[in-house]
Amino acid sequence: ARPGSGADRRKQISVRGIAGLGDVAEVRKSFNRHLHFTLVKDRNVATPRDYYFALAHTVRDHLVGRWIRTQQHYYERDPKRIYYLSLEFYMGRTLQNTMVNLGLQNACDEAIYQLGLDLEELEEIEEDAGLGNGGLGRLAACFLDSMATLGLAAYGYGIRYEFGIFNQKIIDGWQVEEADDWLRYGNPWEKARPEYMLPVHFYGRVEHTPEGVKWIDTQIVLAMPYDTPVPGYKNNTVNTMRLWSAKAPNDFNLQEFNMGDYIEAVLDRNLAENISRVLYPNDNFFEGKELRLKQEYFVVAATLQDIIRRFKSSKFGCRDPVRTCFETFPDKVAIQLNDTHPALSIPELMRILVDVEKVDWDKAWEITKRTCAYTNHTVLPEALERWPVSMFEKLLPRHLEIIYALNQMHLDHVAALYPGDIDRLRRMSVIEEGDCKRINMAHLCVIGSHAVNGVARIHSDIVKNSVFKDFYELEPEKFQNKTNGITPRRWLLLCNPGLADIIAEKIGEGFITDLSQLKKLLDFIDNEAFIRDVAKVKQENKLKFAAYLEEQYKVKINPMSMFDVQVKRIHEYKRQLLNCLHAITLYNRIRCNPSKSFVPRTIMIGGKAAPGYHMAKMIIKLITSIGEVINNDPYVGDKLKVIFLENYRVSLAEKVIPAADLSQQISTAGTEASGTGNMKFMVNGALTIGTMDGANVEMAEEAGEENLFIFGMRVEDVEALDQKGYNAREYYESLPELRQAIDQISSGFFSPRDPGCFRDVVNMLMYHDRFKVFADYEAYIKCQGQVDQLFMDPREWTRKVIRNIACSGKFSSDRTITEYAREIWGVEPSATAIPPPNLPRN
Repeated sequence: ARPGSGADRRKQISVRGIAGLGDVAEVRKSFNRHLHFTLVKDRNVATPRDYYFALAHTVRDHLVGRWIRTQQHYYERDPKRIYYLSLEFYMGRTLQNTMVNLGLQNACDEAIYQLGLDLEELEEIEEDAGLGNGGLGRLAACFLDSMATLGLAAYGYGIRYEFGIFNQKIIDGWQVEEADDWLRYGNPWEKARPEYMLPVHFYGRVEHTPEGVKWIDTQIVLAMPYDTPVPGYKNNTVNTMRLWSAKAPNDFNLQEFNMGDYIEAVLDRNLAENISRVLYPNDNFFEGKELRLKQEYFVVAATLQDIIRRFKSSKFGCRDPVRTCFETFPDKVAIQLNDTHPALSIPELMRILVDVEKVDWDKAWEITKRTCAYTNHTVLPEALERWPVSMFEKLLPRHLEIIYALNQMHLDHVAALYPGDIDRLRRMSVIEEGDCKRINMAHLCVIGSHAVNGVARIHSDIVKNSVFKDFYELEPEKFQNKTNGITPRRWLLLCNPGLADIIAEKIGEGFITDLSQLKKLLDFIDNEAFIRDVAKVKQENKLKFAAYLEEQYKVKINPMSMFDVQVKRIHEYKRQLLNCLHAITLYNRIRCNPSKSFVPRTIMIGGKAAPGYHMAKMIIKLITSIGEVINNDPYVGDKLKVIFLENYRVSLAEKVIPAADLSQQISTAGTEASGTGNMKFMVNGALTIGTMDGANVEMAEEAGEENLFIFGMRVEDVEALDQKGYNAREYYESLPELRQAIDQISSGFFSPRDPGCFRDVVNMLMYHDRFKVFADYEAYIKCQGQVDQLFMDPREWTRKVIRNIACSGKFSSDRTITEYAREIWGVEPSATAIPPPNLPRN
């Protein structure tokens, strides 16, 4: 729907780009041309999907001139290139983001309106590019946006999964997975580049010859690149995300041995092409499957060939005519490893330098270390990648030899510094001895990188003081912090235009590329008109989300209630169970005292569970079962609702986050490395209830602890409780409301047709809860009482909201990337825009 009055439209003009008459006519013309020539349809037979594609192609046309020119500009200037390697890029939808970053939104809105169509309706047709699980994959997407906006010559490299994160259906209260066939109708944003197809080798054997080492008798899979444009915000920069797809070579399985069975051989091409078939749906969990190791090597091997090709062909790559000099490689190339998933970059770069380019071993190691940097994303032991040596031996025999040699060199160095400290050698080895010998990929990353960083200050401290303590003692200068951030283009401008408008009205548009300018809003904390505007925008967002929920899921909610939201992957450490216990406690209080006035709440919990994670699936069933009872109890009425948000994904986050009043960030202190959802809620005007964990610590520091609802154990308290021994039963015995809630879950009050349904959950909470839910229960319930108190005073609540928004500037990914650029990659962000395609180049 379009803004009604002229005043509303004028207000929107600033932030959404001015719709010049020429632009509107141009968009209409282009739209009709694509409908006719690209989609081969006319207005009589075109479907809404055809209209979406016509618009997508129209908007894409505005990218290509800038895209070509940006790449040309890099070729001429030959800057240091940044390569961000990640097995996940959780991009979401592209159409609206592209319009925002090119300043085309109003022109398209007007043109589409004149054609008798609704822009928002067309935007809803686009499939999310769900090539990620959660935080790590979405961070990569925000980083690409910031790198382009900061004018860095950066490339995202990953895998073009045919099937992204599964679609979640809730059937009978249980999660059911469905394949995400996101490419079914085609992807207008990608361009296949078969001319850059590259071979990737697997299996085979190693031969040591006088001429050097040879990896022979390998099986070959081809890597086909697909390029997606990544536009910066109104700076005419368009960078590239290059995703690899696996193709079998045409002679696959048709060599000497199977001359007979041609049909079988052609059918077997699937075996090779399965490498890029599907994203592994695990978040913060390592599953040592051979196909996953193949995916990890596939992206690394294809990407490194591409990087070296680009380095060699660059204008100033080297004085050497044959360009075999790699001295300058670390001055021209930075490789950032997004967790350990692309860790094979280290031995692969060594293999290329030593075996192929004939660089001396020690020189190659120096080049490799100066080029690579590693970001750690988790401290959970079950998430650390530890690959069996036997799997490596079979799949990547040369890489295993290189890892052994690097480890020997590393251990010799440690032994020289700490003579006789055998236990230290065992702790620091890349190879873990035991019944099954394993390669510790995190250790490989630490020794093979010049910089290692955590993703929030508290996490980086834990990395230094426990996870990599020995390595930190060895090389403290290697370890850094880079607190995560989010792109304000998608997470404010695109998803919350109403809020962006009233902010721009007060402080101008500079905040869009310099989020620290939100500090200027502190001047308006007592401005009655602004307080009213902020509250009004929130109420409109809540009404809009309530309408969406009713339309999509047939659930009616009270838009005047507090929207209490916890959306993130379902995991024990994120403690959705603590949220459940609060919901049950609230319910019991209402039942106990139906005439008392309660602050009405709609508790919304959303997120996917890894298909093999039994406890996470039980947690979803518990949430839906609690909702079933509470939402149908006539004594409760509008006072309390519990809603499970089905199929949480980027495009749903863009709808729910702007509508939230309360953001739940309640992981056990010391378990959530950073969190980024917390930042999205903060900038969108929700207040946070949370533990002192991850980036919550820095959010409290920026806004003032009194402007968040902080509760529960700190890291030191958790450690002390571990020392003492956590005994859940003590809490169960001493807290009557907790006991009542647990007894209800246990007795089948929430599962009358299957009373034993939740025995695994109760058993875990009572006897082996690593995340100490009960230990924080009392403090959490009390803190939620303070939330209720403040919510009853809308003016004070909104003043706290404004203070939070004003203090959220630090959490822009522009700030994060600027720090990576200066402190890890050794490049300077550039504020100057490239000339647009319609102007001659300098």
